[in-house]
Amino acid sequence: MLKKVNSILNIIIGSSIGVFIGHGIYVYWDYTTHPDLYAMQSAPWYTGFLVYGLFTIVVLIAGIMIKLIIRHRLKRQ
Repeated sequence: MLKKVNSILNIIIGSSIGVFIGHGIYVYWDYTTHPDLYAMQSAPWYTGFLVYGLFTIVVLIAGIMIKLIIRHRLKRQ
């Protein structure tokens, strides 16, 4: 059971990193394609990228903590 949870956590961690990279590429592409739209905003163009980055960091920290707990329990068995 714990090995399945560990595999699912690997998928979640990898997916969150992939979404972060994909979103970053899209935001940069959109900024270079439509810079006038971003000039009208009061926030810099990379603000959305930073929000996704914070979310990714939270998911990574939670996933790593759960993986460490699982590894500790698997060693005990």
